[in-house]
Amino acid sequence: MDWISAQPLPLLFGFAALLGLLVAGSLAAIILPKVKPGAADDLGPRMKSWWVICGLVGGALLLGWQAFTILFAFISFIALREFITLAPTRKEDRLVVLFVYMSVLITYWAVWVDNFAYFLVIPPVYIFLATAMLMAFFGRTEGFLATAGIMQWGIIVCVFNLGHVAFLMRTPLEEVPEAGPAGLVFFLIFVTQFNDVAQYCWGKLFGRHKISPKVSPNKTWEGAIGGFLTTTLIFVLLAPYFTPLTFWPSVMVGLVLPVAGFFGDITMSAIKRDLGVKDTSQLLPGHGGALDRLDSLMFTAPLFLHALAYFSLERF
Repeated sequence: MDWISAQPLPLLFGFAALLGLLVAGSLAAIILPKVKPGAADDLGPRMKSWWVICGLVGGALLLGWQAFTILFAFISFIALREFITLAPTRKEDRLVVLFVYMSVLITYWAVWVDNFAYFLVIPPVYIFLATAMLMAFFGRTEGFLATAGIMQWGIIVCVFNLGHVAFLMRTPLEEVPEAGPAGLVFFLIFVTQFNDVAQYCWGKLFGRHKISPKVSPNKTWEGAIGGFLTTTLIFVLLAPYFTPLTFWPSVMVGLVLPVAGFFGDITMSAIKRDLGVKDTSQLLPGHGGALDRLDSLMFTAPLFLHALAYFSLERF
């Protein structure tokens, strides 16, 4: 147990609070359907999925950057597989699809060797160019531009953007003495998921005016604004314990981060409506697929890392 006690106190308190939320949610999943039949019937499957998700991510955080990098490479692969499976592609592009899957290994190799310059350039430039060249070599011109866009979109959001979460674990400990690199990652994931829950709760309580009824009918201005402000408050209050951000930078990042999470959510909703599906898969009971759970994080992760790089971290 020494390796657990050696973890920074903010991270341990964060895990303890998360455990309390999981227990409370599990009790609610047992009690609510009995008190009010038909209410919260999906809460049970949701909580079971949350236990698995939190167990995997939390365990990888405690084990270190190697375990976490492997876990997130696998998560990126699952997300990319969901996206490629749903998106319309051409039969002659099978070899190109194989190369797109290989982008997971190429991108996370840059994380593994701790080369941020490689990481920033390889997926959006060289993998992009290689994908287009392979498509031109093996495929035909019909549908070329649309398919190239689909491939690149999948690589960027599922692999490159999520890779920023893994790269946070390569932050030198001396630059983040508050909670360590694992604390940075924990804080990012917690705030991103909290923002989703806060918007949902405020929307249920006070939601009246739809933001984008054609894309996401359940999103309201009241829910979004309430969620934004609540998340900003939580971010500013907890930032001194998990990040090296000073007050005003934490306010600025705290204001922008929930907006990014919101747009990640409705962007994935727009994609699903275009493809005519409700969920990207049935991988996570009560949640849908990996993309349904990761959509906000795909947008908040790059913003969070780049903001830290601008305001406080010399590493990036």
